Amino acid sequence: MSNSIIKVNHLVKRYKKAKENAVDDLTFDVKEGEFFALLGPNGAGKTTTISILTTTLAPTSGTVTLAGFDLEKESAQVRGTTGIIFQKPSLDENLTAEENVRFHCILYGIYSYRPTYSLMPQEYKDRLDTLAKVVGIEKEFFKPVKTFSGGMKRKLEIVRSLMHKPKILFLDEPTSGLDPLSRKSLWQYLMHVRKTENTTVFLTTHYLEEAEDADRVCVINHGKIVALGTPSELKNKWVKEDLIVEAKDRKKLKKELDALQLKYKEDGVIKIALTDSNAQKVIQSIKTPLTYLHINNPTLEEAYLEIVGFNTNQA
Repeated sequence: MSNSIIKVNHLVKRYKKAKENAVDDLTFDVKEGEFFALLGPNGAGKTTTISILTTTLAPTSGTVTLAGFDLEKESAQVRGTTGIIFQKPSLDENLTAEENVRFHCILYGIYSYRPTYSLMPQEYKDRLDTLAKVVGIEKEFFKPVKTFSGGMKRKLEIVRSLMHKPKILFLDEPTSGLDPLSRKSLWQYLMHVRKTENTTVFLTTHYLEEAEDADRVCVINHGKIVALGTPSELKNKWVKEDLIVEAKDRKKLKKELDALQLKYKEDGVIKIALTDSNAQKVIQSIKTPLTYLHINNPTLEEAYLEIVGFNTNQA
């Protein structure tokens, strides 16, 4: 992952009549084969950024290259190397699922025009069959899209975006509307594709647990980058481990914690902040009999809320 496949340099986007930039001087890069997550609250500039990177929105200033192609000068080549799963479906509901995929492949120049599925190459049929089975809609592939539920439409978009084996896969809320089993199956396949085809995965999501396995996480707020690093780095910087304890004699426990000069707060149970001490050392120092003991490891979601909350308060 030494080579950068996405390079964003001083990217700015200001909409007409807007008083502030929607995207305000963003600079970052994404390595080839990396799993990169872009997070941020509504209105932070996340959608604007991914719209620019997928060539659906022109930047105000700054430069962007994807797979070595200039975003503005070589947009057709950029689109040929990227796959996109948008938050909102963009399907022709009067066509069958297979027709939607076939015409998408023809528009992308993957295959020459063929009027029926039976005339398509075996390679197309095999790829379609594999992807359809991954998301569980192989039995519905020759039915009109207008008969599909919202979740089935989402699955079809996933199949369509992966047909041309893109170098970069943009995922904008990819599992929205999927049931837990389909969500798990999709992520297993996406990680398989990433490992076997060295696909770069660029994710935006509100499901923070989906970003836990990312190589790096970039958090933006008010159009600016406010945090960038691995999930572990962000968690270690913004959230500390808690030791959650309870005792039959809570008064005695609190008195002992005060004597040990351990910082804690009462929130139904007693939460001891593990700022400078490790959990084992603190547990060994407590002599009051405990009725409950749990080490609370910080999550990316907790770190994200701290980051966004801090930067919102600073604004």
